[in-house]
Amino acid sequence: MTRLKPVPTTVVTGFLGVGKTTAMLDLLQNRPHGERWAVLVNEFGEVGIDGAVLQAGGGFAVREVAGGCICCSGRLHLRVALTRLLREVRPDRLLIEPTGLGHPAGIVDTLRDEWLAKVLDLRATLCLVNPRQLADSSVSGAPAYQDQLNLADVLIANKTDLASTAQLAAFLAFAAQLYPPKLAVAETRHGKLDPAWLDLDPRRDRTAAFPDAHHGHAQAEPATGAMGRRESAGLGSVACGWVFPPETVFSRQRLQALFAGFDGINGLQRAKGVFRTGREWVLGNWTADGAEFRPIAYRRDSRVELIVSERAVPDWDAVEAALMGAIASEGRTP
Repeated sequence: MTRLKPVPTTVVTGFLGVGKTTAMLDLLQNRPHGERWAVLVNEFGEVGIDGAVLQAGGGFAVREVAGGCICCSGRLHLRVALTRLLREVRPDRLLIEPTGLGHPAGIVDTLRDEWLAKVLDLRATLCLVNPRQLADSSVSGAPAYQDQLNLADVLIANKTDLASTAQLAAFLAFAAQLYPPKLAVAETRHGKLDPAWLDLDPRRDRTAAFPDAHHGHAQAEPATGAMGRRESAGLGSVACGWVFPPETVFSRQRLQALFAGFDGINGLQRAKGVFRTGREWVLGNWTADGAEFRPIAYRRDSRVELIVSERAVPDWDAVEAALMGAIASEGRTP
């Protein structure tokens, strides 16, 4: 039996009412002629609406998982639905729309399971944002909303025709300070998505950078191999960052010891990183006040960066060796 080529797969997230279904319809209606596309949509309630709306367009396959969130407790339902969809439709492209109330990191974890990873080519995750909601703490403060923003590789402000100039400026400023940086930040209206975003491959992004720290700096080329390393300098500071593929698993205990040891690096101004530690991913943050870790929905890769005074540059090879020592395994829970 001929082995099928992995299906390009895109997860499209966004909070309730942001316009995900409209965006999906636009993508489906403008898909290349002759291509079979499929959509898996998840509705929180028992009576699905989005699936019916999408199916009304015709010419593509839609499957619905209703009655709960597939992000967490419904992972088995997600695997079953995907398996049936792939076997029955054999799509050229797959779009997945989780419920706006969900924490979509669980979906990405499931799509990277051993069997699904062989048949799906997971591309960049897209997240639609209503810029008017950023000032609404009841929305922007919701854990699901924060997870959607952190998970996204591409952040898109939708309904920009309804937003003020100040609200759009606030969105761009907010997006610019997110860590890790996004592959793309864009604005649109009426759910019009650029089809090129569907083919962005987060595995090709090997830039470990704090956007503010690197603004206007000269940068060296990243090192070759599975681990990328990048250095830059400017404004009296030097930064060095490393990027590891998502299969790399770190020991949280070793990471905590590593960050605690950063106190001994003379001239260190800041250290920040995201790491996969088994099924959980964490954001590590070091300042002069100490180090802290918290869970994060980000899933693209593990990455870390240190910023030091140009008058006290450490031995980066030694720092790299310490980072390598914090790795627990490749693709196995520590």
